[in-house]
Parts: sequence; C-alpha cells; structure tokens
Amino acid sequence: MGVVEEAHNVKVLGSGDQTIVLAHGFGTDQSVWKHLVPHLVDDHRVVLFDNMGAGTTNPDFFDFDRYTTLEGYAYDILALLQELGVDSCIFVGHSVSAIIGAMASVTRPDLFSKIIMISASPRYLNDVDYYGGFEQEDLDQLFEAMGANYKAWCSGFAPLAVGGDMDSVAVQEFSRTLFNMRPDIALSVAQTIFQCDFRNLLCHVTVPCHIIQSMKDLAVPVVVAEFLHQNLGGDSIVEVMSTDGHLPQLSSPDVVIPVLLRHIRHDIAV
Repeated sequence: MGVVEEAHNVKVLGSGDQTIVLAHGFGTDQSVWKHLVPHLVDDHRVVLFDNMGAGTTNPDFFDFDRYTTLEGYAYDILALLQELGVDSCIFVGHSVSAIIGAMASVTRPDLFSKIIMISASPRYLNDVDYYGGFEQEDLDQLFEAMGANYKAWCSGFAPLAVGGDMDSVAVQEFSRTLFNMRPDIALSVAQTIFQCDFRNLLCHVTVPCHIIQSMKDLAVPVVVAEFLHQNLGGDSIVEVMSTDGHLPQLSSPDVVIPVLLRHIRHDIAV
C-alpha cells in the first residue's frame, strides 16, 4: 500500500472496468457510503477513502496550512488516483467533496468521466444576488460554539444537519463520526468550508455533473443546486429529491440509493 493510500485509509472493493470513487463530506468518513457500496461492488471497482482530518485519519498528518484551502484536498484526490493507477473514474462527492472533486477535474479533466454531486454548494454565505443560506453572523456563532464546547456542539448540530427524527440511527451515526474529529481540526475544516467561495471556478468545470439535492437541507438551499446547474461549464442535470437533511444517503437510503445508481449508470442525455 502506498503512502497516500495508507494515510487516507483507502479501501478498493469489487471489480469491473469502471472505477467509482466515493468521497465523503465534513464530519463523516467512508462509512457514510455503507448503504451504497453493496450495490456497486459486483460490477465496479469501488474506491473508498477518508479525507484528511476525518476522525479515522491520523491527526498528526493534518497540515493546517495545506488545508486552509480546498486545493489541498483536491491535490490529495489527484495523488490518490495516481497512486491507484486510475485513468478514469466516476466521482461521487458528498457536500464539500463534490466541490473538491470539481476542483480536481479542472486540473485533470481526463481522470473524471462524470461527477455526481450530493448536497453540494460553491458558497455558503449569502451575497448580492446569491442565496447561500447563511449570514456571516450565523457562521461566527457556529464557530464560537464549536470552539467553546465541541461535544455539546456536535450533539446539537448532528440532528439539525441530518434532519428527521432526533433519535434516528443516522443522527447517532453522524454524531459519532463528527465527535471522532479532533476539535481543533474540526473547527479549522469547518472554517475553510463555510467561508469558501468557488463560484468563479464553476465555469471551468467541463466534466458532466449530476447534481442531487434534498428538498430540505439545513446547509444547502435548493436554489444552490440550480445555481450550480446554470453556472457549471459542462453538461449538468439536477434532481431534487423529496428527502430531508444534508446526508440523505445515510438518512434516507431507500429513496437516495436508487437515484444515485441511476445517475451512476446513465449519462446525461444531450
């Protein structure tokens, strides 16, 4: 196993001509894909990994300077694909990893046959003529709460992000992976994500993008999915699901897994 693979806890499952890379979002790890993976391994080579900073990675490997921008994560993806000898993949990115995948595709579009974006946003802050869902004051309060008592913040944030029943297995699962992050790393990663603005990047993304979004999502308003669709540089398609929450692949697998499989298997009709 290579250095990059080991650092990111890479698992390669299944076999097939097509490689699918599954990339998790903030506060989770590769376990967030547990409902999807069994449907893919018979026909595809599936690559699972953990983003640096996830609770399952070695915190000593987290370089605060490298990961103050999302480019650090994008370079990790490219290094990972190179080490695994992947020359083309379907990239399934949840939340921030959808944007990270898009960034990586700008550098090496040849490595990505398409990107499936789940709950993705290029900017979380509201702006003139743009609704991202948050004011700066909201984010300042969020960061302050994370810094003051991380465990208490996790307990409050997890049910809001997941949506639905506060006692659900999905809320418990997200609480666990969120709390597994080292608090100072979690705060740094959250600041990098929530303060980012990648709207100007979108026109440079030429790889086909499938944008999948919950009807109700604390972190990403539905209008953001349409903004992505209108501003991406290549072909794109939007599907808004009747689901609730920012982690629908974990909280509503019965609805989401068939949607994801359809987008993985079928290309955009042009």
